[in-house]
Amino acid sequence: MSALETYATLAETSLRGEAPTAAQSLWILDSPEADLPGLLQAAFAPRKAHFGRKVMVHVLNNVQNGLCPEDCGYCSQNKDSKSAIRKYAMKSDDEILKEAAAAVNAGASRYCMALSGRGPTLERARRLGEIVKKIKSRHRIEVCLSIGLLGEEHARILADAGLDRLNHNLNTSRSHYDEICSTHDYDDRVNTLKAAKKCGIEPCSGLIMGMGETSEDLVELAFELRGLEVPSIPVNFLIPIEGNQVTHDGSLRPERCLRALCLMRLVNPSAEIRIAGGREGHLRSLQALGLYPANSLFVEGYLTTRGDAAADTYRMIEDAGFEVEGNPDWREAREARPGPAGSDFRLDGDANLLKPEVARPPAA
Repeated sequence: MSALETYATLAETSLRGEAPTAAQSLWILDSPEADLPGLLQAAFAPRKAHFGRKVMVHVLNNVQNGLCPEDCGYCSQNKDSKSAIRKYAMKSDDEILKEAAAAVNAGASRYCMALSGRGPTLERARRLGEIVKKIKSRHRIEVCLSIGLLGEEHARILADAGLDRLNHNLNTSRSHYDEICSTHDYDDRVNTLKAAKKCGIEPCSGLIMGMGETSEDLVELAFELRGLEVPSIPVNFLIPIEGNQVTHDGSLRPERCLRALCLMRLVNPSAEIRIAGGREGHLRSLQALGLYPANSLFVEGYLTTRGDAAADTYRMIEDAGFEVEGNPDWREAREARPGPAGSDFRLDGDANLLKPEVARPPAA
């Protein structure tokens, strides 16, 4: 079969809701015969069928920073990281609500709150549930939480509060997981997703590339997410933060990142595929091409590092011929003064430089 016939087969298979074979999946990632334009066009077929040319925009709020007992080696908030972040406890309810309003005004479709730590107590789950209720009562925006491991009792509290999604990334394959974390195991993560789904909360789970994984690991994970029927898959590209145990392995060329996005779309044709952390620094000038397999992205930053400004991102989306799917106020953000030039990792507009976020101290 020629490469052109293979692209057509991949697209047709995905449009039927089926997945490529394991051999085809490795071909997508590794074969020199698999040209990037052909792969992007194949992945665009199911993307367009399920989402048209619309792009969902998410704003991520770091509600609690550091203070984590886990040793996830890719994270600057883990207990063993030497990165220079400022740790703070959970922000006040008023501050979280103000940041939710800011996300709405920035045009976000979904407001995502992340808390460091192993997982919430029942008391913390109830408090978060009340915050979710207030946000949902004030704004037409979906709410997602990323709060670590949790069981069915915690998930039920959040479901009753109206939580739309629970994020808990699998991050890598089962085969590779012990290389990045030892304080919990892969099944802990899978069980958290199952608890959320059982209680009626949509699970959101994805991966981080660049941690020494093989192509086989990426294929294994893509099919794991398909088996779990995850409807939202963020694809992160490891941001190399000094002081972390797991550092960038040198694999994240723009083409490699785009091939992985194509793989995730073709294996999970109806899922929301999100270009998440690290897109600016690793996709660089090819960011817009990521919109052919992916239909979602974050703006403004990723927990401990900054990202491109909303106005710059909206301009990139429109320039590529796509349409922002969000709140009506997004046009105001698009017209706002653009952020600093450059697409490398940065903080406070310092292009070509990565620094951890200097966060505020705990609210009184």
